[in-house]
Amino acid sequence: MAAARTDSDTRQFRRVFGHFCTGVTVITTRDADGPAGFACQAFAPLSLDPPLVLFCPQAGSDTWRRIRDCGTFCVNVLAGAQREVSRRFGTRGADRFTDAGWSPSPAGAPILTGALTWAECRVEAVHPGGDHAIVVGRVTTLGECRADGPLLFYRGRYTTAAPASPHESPEVVDTLLAWPRHTDWI
Repeated sequence: MAAARTDSDTRQFRRVFGHFCTGVTVITTRDADGPAGFACQAFAPLSLDPPLVLFCPQAGSDTWRRIRDCGTFCVNVLAGAQREVSRRFGTRGADRFTDAGWSPSPAGAPILTGALTWAECRVEAVHPGGDHAIVVGRVTTLGECRADGPLLFYRGRYTTAAPASPHESPEVVDTLLAWPRHTDWI
C-alpha cells in the first residue's frame, strides 16, 4: 500500500524539479466562447516523424476541456520579454486576452503577438497523468522563428538565456531534435 502524500512531499517535489530549467509556452485555442489559453511549462517536442509535441494540463482545467472539445491548439513559445504575458496566462480567473494582441492561426487558435515562434496542432492522443493529462498533439503548421531569446523558468523565477555567439557552432544539446544522428541520443 502506498503511503499518503504530504504537503512537505509536494514542496520537496517542487523544490527538486524547480532545478530543472524549462521554457515557457502559452497553449491557446478558440471555440464558440472565444479565445482561451494558459501558461504551460510542461511542454516538449516529442517526435520528428510524425511531427508530435506533448503538453500536460491540469486534468480539471476549464481551458484544457475547451482545447480537448475543440481538438486544435496553438503552442506559443514565449520570448524573454514576455514575462507579463506568462503571468497573465498563468493566473486563474484573469481575463487573459484583455490587452493581449493575437492573430488567428490557420485553424483559428490565437498566435500571441511577440511570441518567439508557434506551432498549430491537433489533439492526437490523451493519456492520464495523475492530476494532469498528457496530451499528444500532431503538428499541422509551424510558425516563423524570431531572433530573440526564450523566456525560461528556473527555481521559481523567470530568467533568460545568455545570447549565443553567431561565431560558435551549436552544441549538440542545443540542436537535439535537429541532430542528424538523433537515434544516438534516444
